[in-house]
Amino acid sequence: MSSAQPTRVVVLISGSGSNLQALIDGQQRGQLPIDIVAVISNRPAVRGLLRAEHAGIPAEVLDHTRYDSREAFDTALQECIDHYRPELVVLAGFMRILTPTFTRHYEGRMLNIHPSLLPKYQGLHTHQRALDAGESEHGVTVHFVTAELDGGPPAVQARVPVLPGDDAESLAARVQSQEHVIYPLAVKWFAEGRLRMESGRALLNNEPLGPNGYLMDTTQS
Repeated sequence: MSSAQPTRVVVLISGSGSNLQALIDGQQRGQLPIDIVAVISNRPAVRGLLRAEHAGIPAEVLDHTRYDSREAFDTALQECIDHYRPELVVLAGFMRILTPTFTRHYEGRMLNIHPSLLPKYQGLHTHQRALDAGESEHGVTVHFVTAELDGGPPAVQARVPVLPGDDAESLAARVQSQEHVIYPLAVKWFAEGRLRMESGRALLNNEPLGPNGYLMDTTQS
């Protein structure tokens, strides 16, 4: 991708949009060579839509409850996204299971962030599940999206310690602080042409990444 032109990005949200804000901040500071051309939410009246509005980014609501099937919603969502001609689609707390047809359409150009050290704890309630299992560390993963739920190849992971006395809320807060570091990093690498997906693997600087992606360890408490 040319460094002269920022990478066109569409961000999908379902809620508060804190990772969206991290991307907006990075763009506005000139740290990310991206242009967030649209924010699309499947839920109305969420805070993430206000974040987009305040940043002057076009925002749309595509309420999934108004569609008869998952396939019908994904078809409408794909049409809405493609209107903006993005080079990258970023799922930032987008709480929808996507159909294989949809994920194939954006394969290699759609990223998601998941609050666990994938492949551990796919799905929901990851922080409590990590605590219940007695894990000594937990974390967050940015990965390319494939048809397998939370199963695409990891690009970046950040690890955080599980501390004595942690509950799901305190652990989630520690993980979220790292989300706001590694998601902009992964998006930056993609926009610079350094991060890509090929033959089902994530590559950084043309070198295949391991099963956990690029690892970032942190002692932040």
